[in-house]
Amino acid sequence: MGVPVVMSDGVILAVETLKADRLKDLCSFGAAQLALTDWRARTLKVHVYDSDLTRIALPEDVSLTWVRAMADPADDLNMPMKGPHRLVRDDQSALARAGIQLAKSARLLPSVLCLPLDMPAGFAHQHDLTMVDQTVVLNSQLSPMQPVIHARLPMTVSEAGRLHVFRPEDGGEEHYAVEIGTPDRSKPVLARLHSACFTGDVLGSLKCDCGPQLHGALAQMGEEGQGVLLYLNQEGRGIGLANKMRAYALQDQGFDTVEANHRLGFEDDERDFRIGAEILRKLGFGQVRLMTNNPAKIARMEGCGITVTERVPLQVGRNPLNDQYLKTKAAKSGHLF
Repeated sequence: MGVPVVMSDGVILAVETLKADRLKDLCSFGAAQLALTDWRARTLKVHVYDSDLTRIALPEDVSLTWVRAMADPADDLNMPMKGPHRLVRDDQSALARAGIQLAKSARLLPSVLCLPLDMPAGFAHQHDLTMVDQTVVLNSQLSPMQPVIHARLPMTVSEAGRLHVFRPEDGGEEHYAVEIGTPDRSKPVLARLHSACFTGDVLGSLKCDCGPQLHGALAQMGEEGQGVLLYLNQEGRGIGLANKMRAYALQDQGFDTVEANHRLGFEDDERDFRIGAEILRKLGFGQVRLMTNNPAKIARMEGCGITVTERVPLQVGRNPLNDQYLKTKAAKSGHLF
């Protein structure tokens, strides 16, 4: 919304939704900083002192255009950023880290303005701003997933379908489990963790193999008469649809999918597969025959206590328009094709 949020150590503002008047107001209260992830900083050739992020002191003549250009790589090739930048090198990076985490959770560009404060609670009260517990934002524990409802859902692949809806306690996105037949909970179940892909699943995009993988997995479960597909709302490897489209625009400039994510400031993959493991447990499954080409998914399931008895390959959907994308997944993400 572009509204400042007050945390334990100060104020943060998301750069993507920043307005000129907010920028001016923030600078009037003290020495504000621009926080960027390490990946975005590397793109701009800015040194990283805080391991996973960097903080840049705002110049006296700072403008909204400059701040936006530092955060958004859309015009990097036309407007290369030049320093020198005055970097903040103290041990007070928690505010910036929490701000970036909030921006990511809101599916915004992972860049924020920070203003450290000695009395943040008083500042929040004086300016009628929301106060957020910084330690909660930085807590890496998974929010418990709660079942909401399930009902019979006949599908083309199987009339014996059932859809389960799960909701995290922290108010995040809902996630779904599509159950085919009545799998025996005491045996390994044919399972797939499928991340939502609006462009591939719904629009039939040829830039990825997501749509064919979704329908291929369901078809195989229908043929076997049982299985469970977890449909996780983690679009664009967890960066959201808008940022995924930004990555697509960068790919049109010649960057591959991993390079595009990095230029935006994101990791290769921002998804949290602990969600899938939690839903499987809630459904009563402890063992799976996992349909995936991604060995990292197997490792993550095993790390979460779900036994993977078999990797079931799912090699569908290759076409001339996504061939390079699949080669990048194999070369940089270890996918098996």
